[in-house]
Amino acid sequence: MKKVILLLFAAMLVLSACSSGSNESAASDPSKKEITIWAWDRNFNVAALEVAKELYVSKHPDVTINIIENAQDDIVQKLNTGLNSGTTKGLPNIVLIEDQRAQNFLQSYTDSFRDMSDKIKPEDFADYKIGATSLDGKQYGIPFDSGVTGLFVRTDYLQEAGYTMDDLQDITWDQYIEIGKKVKEKTGKFMLTQDPKDLGILRMMAQSAGKWYMKDDGKTPDLADNPALKEAMETYKKMMDANIIDSHADWAQFVAKVNSGDVASVPTGNWFVASIKAEASQSGKWAVAPFPRLTNNADSVNASNLGGSSWYVLNMDGSDTAADFMTQTFGSDPQMYQKLLTDIGVVGSLNAASTGSAYDAEDAFFSNQKIYTDFAKWSQSVPRVNYGLHTYAIEDIMAVAVQSYLGGTDLDTALKDAQAQAEAQLK
Repeated sequence: MKKVILLLFAAMLVLSACSSGSNESAASDPSKKEITIWAWDRNFNVAALEVAKELYVSKHPDVTINIIENAQDDIVQKLNTGLNSGTTKGLPNIVLIEDQRAQNFLQSYTDSFRDMSDKIKPEDFADYKIGATSLDGKQYGIPFDSGVTGLFVRTDYLQEAGYTMDDLQDITWDQYIEIGKKVKEKTGKFMLTQDPKDLGILRMMAQSAGKWYMKDDGKTPDLADNPALKEAMETYKKMMDANIIDSHADWAQFVAKVNSGDVASVPTGNWFVASIKAEASQSGKWAVAPFPRLTNNADSVNASNLGGSSWYVLNMDGSDTAADFMTQTFGSDPQMYQKLLTDIGVVGSLNAASTGSAYDAEDAFFSNQKIYTDFAKWSQSVPRVNYGLHTYAIEDIMAVAVQSYLGGTDLDTALKDAQAQAEAQLK
């Protein structure tokens, strides 16, 4: 019996040693530090992390950085599940969160995220990013990529219709529609293409006037009495009625229509550069103009945002190392951002990065335009909004409202119905 007990005890020791996994070396050697980071998109976010990791580890060889790629939806689910359980076990030290989802996490699990106010300065970043990454005067997120928008334009189609890029500088959406009608008449090309289920264009229009689906508190739906949203929907219908919008069903079709030359312009975020440049035969035929502004809204400017994300450090073992890694790389290193732009196409939101040589380079594909100098300039004008807690839940409601309006329902009625549904659903 004693021999059996001793054998069982030895087996338990072996199993215990095996279960400690990759953290064993760090636990047994206090000089070793190890952190884990979650992000999506191997060719963009993960690639940017690899650059930052190489730079940081070269100065801090005692630190091990594990980068784990997950789909964005998986990250959201795992993060919600873990934080809701009240434990950080199994969660990363650093996680990438889309800006439009960030307030959900910050307001629901505030204590789970490290306050980075003593590590980074909000004024060092594009102002509009701070609305998503801060809460109650504290800075939690480390702003990363910018979703600053532009109007990508086929200059050959524009010229055929009798216009130049000078005619697209700081225009209104009504002017854009008139240009689009002329382009369609002269070239047979649609001015843009839209997925009926994707309301990104409405969000861009609304943010250009400093408005969103929610009021400034980020919780109260703001649909029925939102003048910017109302004009955005009116503008969308004008474009549909003018027959200058083609349609697509998914991302692949979207890119295909652009690359095949079916559309004359693309109003979207700067991150679309890589997709446009994927069709090498169109080099020299594109340029980028400022994003159009709402015609009848005095608050609307020729700048907006679509997309973008930021980094967050969780309050758990290793948070000091994680915070230092973020501070020394994404939070302060303009030279690193030059490399990120050149190698990956990341337009960062760190203000100091926007004056480097990479941003000042001419791009032959875009008619030798210094497109990143322009994107950096426009990013300083993007109005700050509170994306709040319910962007995607309200978007589902708004998708129905938009189709109802396009189908003949009075706009005020469609928005009032959406407001009532949002208030009932989001109590």
